[in-house]
Amino acid sequence: MNWNSFNFFPVMGEPLTATNSKKLDFSASNSDLQTLDISDTSAFEAYVFGQLRDTGKTYGIGGYLENRAIYGRSEVFGSTAGEFRTIHLGVDIWTQAGAPIFSPYPGRVHSFQDNAGFGNYGPTIILEHELDGRRLHSLYGHLMRIDLESLKIGQEFKAGDLLCHVGPYPENGDWPAHLHFQLIWDLGEAWGDYPGVAAERDLEHYRKNCPDPNLVLGSGLLE
Repeated sequence: MNWNSFNFFPVMGEPLTATNSKKLDFSASNSDLQTLDISDTSAFEAYVFGQLRDTGKTYGIGGYLENRAIYGRSEVFGSTAGEFRTIHLGVDIWTQAGAPIFSPYPGRVHSFQDNAGFGNYGPTIILEHELDGRRLHSLYGHLMRIDLESLKIGQEFKAGDLLCHVGPYPENGDWPAHLHFQLIWDLGEAWGDYPGVAAERDLEHYRKNCPDPNLVLGSGLLE
């Protein structure tokens, strides 16, 4: 598939560039995480937005397939085998709560729900799109609860339509304010939810089913 042939609207209403965005590192190689109490959401948010203020950026970009050290903050990412899921399957866009989020491509609402609980997605919307005759889903997590109130299954959105907003903690799953944006080919039986983090042993399955969101966002071009 030639992703460049599609005219995607910027999810945050403007392109994510080196001028307005900074890549943020949440892997084990980030020594800051060794002393930061990431279970304290206010401290975690101060750390994230401190980096943005220091560099004059509006958005912090969290990487696709990054092996992260932050998921031990919640049992949501555990497994029956005792192995924590640590591989991030989407792209995070860390920015101020209330920031508008737009549909990147024509589609309809597949499903939505509030995935409540510490460390979970919080309010979540999944859109269904058709690209060259193939069904693709886009997932938006950590939203505002009010975004779900008037939403309807099958509701149609055009590219550039206002879809939702970045949610504040604790209603967003108790995370520093950000959008989790993920692409998914096959949702299976999932409804209003889909894994956003994978265990290393399952990586190849999810890599194939969850293409790089930067193909839509363009944020992979950031240095």
